[in-house]
Amino acid sequence: MGLPQQQHQTTHRPAPSSVQLISKIPKILPHERVFPIQIGSELFKLSGASISSDAPSYFSQYFHCQIKQAEENGEDIATAIRTLYIDRDPGTFKDISLHLQGYHVQPRNATHFVRLFADAQFYSLPKLMSQLYEESVFTSIGHREFQIPRELFTDPGNSPNFFSLGFAIFFSTPDDLFPGLDREGLLRPPSIVPPSVPLRSADTFAEILHLLRGYPVRIRDEAHRAELLRDCRYFNFKGLEQRLIPHSISFNQARRREEIVLRLKDILKSGITIANEPTPTDHLAGWVTYARPFVDDRPYELVLEIGEECTRLHFGPGGPSTPPIRAEFFRDSRTRVAKLFEVIATKLNLPPTTQPLGLLMAKGGASSQPPTPGNTPLSEDLVRVILDPEASVTLDGRPWIPDDEATLFGSGGGGNMSAPSSAGGTGGGQDSPMSTSAALQLSSGPTRKRRRLDSHGPGPGGGADEWIIKTGQWRLRIQGAKNGKAAVECVLVAVKLDAMSSEGTRNAQRNFLG
Repeated sequence: MGLPQQQHQTTHRPAPSSVQLISKIPKILPHERVFPIQIGSELFKLSGASISSDAPSYFSQYFHCQIKQAEENGEDIATAIRTLYIDRDPGTFKDISLHLQGYHVQPRNATHFVRLFADAQFYSLPKLMSQLYEESVFTSIGHREFQIPRELFTDPGNSPNFFSLGFAIFFSTPDDLFPGLDREGLLRPPSIVPPSVPLRSADTFAEILHLLRGYPVRIRDEAHRAELLRDCRYFNFKGLEQRLIPHSISFNQARRREEIVLRLKDILKSGITIANEPTPTDHLAGWVTYARPFVDDRPYELVLEIGEECTRLHFGPGGPSTPPIRAEFFRDSRTRVAKLFEVIATKLNLPPTTQPLGLLMAKGGASSQPPTPGNTPLSEDLVRVILDPEASVTLDGRPWIPDDEATLFGSGGGGNMSAPSSAGGTGGGQDSPMSTSAALQLSSGPTRKRRRLDSHGPGPGGGADEWIIKTGQWRLRIQGAKNGKAAVECVLVAVKLDAMSSEGTRNAQRNFLG
């Protein structure tokens, strides 16, 4: 019978008494004594235990000095303690007194949060300051109030952002919440207004918060996507922006590798890499790959989309079926292609320019040169193009197939094109030669009707000399250059083109405003 009693005594420990709990509070002030504090028009009486529970503070130092002075003068402590008067809001101090008495104080709204925030610093309450530093951030967007968990703003892909930079006082350390403020002789803390951004959409911001929490948001249309992207850039949520930009990731079974399709204007320098795939005839061969910063954990083979009718293809004497084929870019696309080639050249450890240093200095340096692919070591002003038989080409609204079955056109240095080997994968395996007849057989097939190019008519602007590309998708191939400015060049391999051979075609596709 003795053994069960012993087990009962060891498993059920007595609850700690109130004396034990109070003893955990440092004895800065006598725990049992009551100290008067008048805030504005209201008088509060707090025990020494409550004041000592969040100390050292303005209160504990004030009363500790009075007690010490009374002891030195031999005075009675009860009569020596004077009421501390502070001209602050008594309503806010009611919550602070609850905090000192051991209750958890939860900010109710943005105004309540900033008042607690300011007074906790003014009274130098370390525990309350630390608690508020961990609390959600209250902000008003488009005149609607939001309570946002602080960790949503500290994700590495989305920080620093508009809130951590614009409202830095709410994101600083608890030890320095009023940076640069001299507390000596301070009568009252500076006025703090709740964070607000009145000129942005509350509905859009609510969807952005939904995305930041990890939930998907259905993109209704491109206008909706543009709204989300615009505000992501405004608030500097870079990781979220990369998730929202138009893109397509898929596995190309024919090439045995994963691809990502992105628009030219969405390409970032930090996402570009080079996958080397040397062949028996070209040890410099490779492909440009891309991984979206903060989002993708590995690179994919890049398929670059360039639209807005800013690309023009120039053909040689034999038309589109014979090399050389060159691409000319206009407006912003010209600048973006030039910058893209500069980044690729850097990844290949090529010099940033091939012009002599003296010439650059005479013209004001490399930065003074116009942004054009010709100012990079990878290309001339007109970029080399490979019009592969596997490319899908729509010309003037109808499928286009090359006339010349004996020519494999646009292939840089001539000869056979290359197709991925069965080893495949981004950055892996080598290319194996593919014969001209086999390539054209894949391109045409027995049932596809060929459309003759001469139906467009010769001459400048006609189908035999130039095409205007409304929208094009291209792979970026790195290959050895025989007669280029450097030993390596970047060429555009056509994937899918929507082309026009004349202005008449463009006019036919116009829509009336009414």
